[in-house]
Amino acid sequence: MSRELDDGLSQEPPIWAIFGDLMTGMVGVFVLLLIWALGFQLELAKSLEKEVAQREVEQQRRAVLEEALAAPLASGRVTLRDGRIGISGSVLFSLNSAELQQEGRELLRSLIPPLKLFVQENDQLLMVSGFTDDLPIQQGNLQFSDNWELSAQRALTVTRALIDEGMPADSVFAAAFGDQQPVAANSSEDGRAQNRRVEMAPVPRVKQEAK
Repeated sequence: MSRELDDGLSQEPPIWAIFGDLMTGMVGVFVLLLIWALGFQLELAKSLEKEVAQREVEQQRRAVLEEALAAPLASGRVTLRDGRIGISGSVLFSLNSAELQQEGRELLRSLIPPLKLFVQENDQLLMVSGFTDDLPIQQGNLQFSDNWELSAQRALTVTRALIDEGMPADSVFAAAFGDQQPVAANSSEDGRAQNRRVEMAPVPRVKQEAK
């Protein structure tokens, strides 16, 4: 009886063999995790390197744009904030008017080459936005009912002028903001003059989904 028990016990695998199999499995899992981590780090490094390269290219293009805008920036006719080009409303239009002045048309004409190149190389669109101060439209003005309408028409006028001077029609569009996004307080004439403006800003182009 005892011999049969001994034979049964001797057939069981030794504990060190089970432990060895367990360790082998753990090492295999660890190696797989290590390979995955190294691969993830490699992909992350490539992604960061690509992003840095893209930012450098964008900075170079922005520098070219700023260089092209040097003269109007120095004269105060144009501002550049966070990539948005702002043009004083008094340069483009008379008060409560959406008819483009000659000075404004000449300024827009000078801006088209760098703007056109910038949006094409970055595959972007140029958004032309109209803004006003918070003063209501003067009574008796039959052309515009409120500042929303005035800002919309001014943005459209600038957009059409850009297209007439060579900007591709599929690369530019108009937007209106009325008096809703002032850059200065409307409590003074100087502040209101700053708020009466048209801005041009590159924005991402919406990608069409493949059918």
